[in-house]
Amino acid sequence: MSDSRDAPSPGETPGAGGAAPGAPLLEIADLRVTFATGDGVARAVDGVDLAVQAGETVGLVGESGCGKSVTALAMLRLVEHPGHIAHGSRVRFEGRDLLALADRDIRAVRGNHLALIFQEPATALNPVLTVGSQIAEVIRTHQHGSRTEAKRHAVEMLRTVGIPDAEQRADSYAHQLSGGMRQRVLIAIALACRPHLVIADEPTTALDVTIQAEILELLDGLQRQMGMAVLLITHNLGLVAERTRRVYVMYAGQIVEEAGTEALFAAPLHPYTQGLMAAVPRLDQLRERLAAIPGQVPPATAWPGGCRFHPRCPFAWDRCRSEMPPLLDAGEGRKARCWLVEDEAHRGTDAPAHRGTDAPAHRNQHGEGGGAQ
Repeated sequence: MSDSRDAPSPGETPGAGGAAPGAPLLEIADLRVTFATGDGVARAVDGVDLAVQAGETVGLVGESGCGKSVTALAMLRLVEHPGHIAHGSRVRFEGRDLLALADRDIRAVRGNHLALIFQEPATALNPVLTVGSQIAEVIRTHQHGSRTEAKRHAVEMLRTVGIPDAEQRADSYAHQLSGGMRQRVLIAIALACRPHLVIADEPTTALDVTIQAEILELLDGLQRQMGMAVLLITHNLGLVAERTRRVYVMYAGQIVEEAGTEALFAAPLHPYTQGLMAAVPRLDQLRERLAAIPGQVPPATAWPGGCRFHPRCPFAWDRCRSEMPPLLDAGEGRKARCWLVEDEAHRGTDAPAHRGTDAPAHRNQHGEGGGAQ
């Protein structure tokens, strides 16, 4: 894929490998991605800040069209024309700014130390190469083994992700596999070199619930063995509740809430997060209709002024329509892009039905239980 980004500033050089002690494994600062369209400039990602520590699982959630997948592509410099990563964006991984690396150096990172599980296997897999050869190509590129060793490793990876008759399937083409098998092949490609961080963009979309659990257990197992971190991009709040330690909520190209998973599910702060929670079916509540957030995500070419959620927010007042809130510190490691953090009185009494959710007990990546969500 092409690499659409601004050149680094004169004199700027990539950092040396290896993050400083205590520094995040991945740290994104002021990430901005735009697309030139016939309707104007689409600000798909607009000032995103995000961090992932070594060994942890972090969730990134939001509706379709919020910019989650573009954020993932930008981390690996896979944004294609007419997309553009703005100068001033920073993506630091293991102490190096990936946006300042030479093309050769970023290729050595992709698929090796930092991998992406794509959500669309039908377009991500090469239709004219066998799936085994596609896995083996990643292994040979980064580990420089023989063709025989790479093929053996590729077959083993197919077994690891639960594909039966792995030796035979390795010689199959993508169109000969079911949607679920193709998704598992993508996961095998991403995990083949045992990366330090996996960006999992809807990694279980095409899988039935039993295989979903197996794949997620596989990711958990690799974390325990290697200290691998996972950035889980999903709209499935159940996966977030069960699998993550911290959560970023994204809306209209921006992070609108950041919190520990248990705190977020117990008491979401942003009205958008509250709306997402209210839309989750509940076994302990009888409702004729599920709650829904009115309206839809606006187009990235026409984000509303002020708070971008204000046209859909039940609490919006004049300040929301005229001033964009920053990510405000709400205490205890929580942040929310909402003026209600400073002025709770405007929330009033007509709050959405959901204030928190009694989700299944939270289990972090170390298998420790937590309280009700």
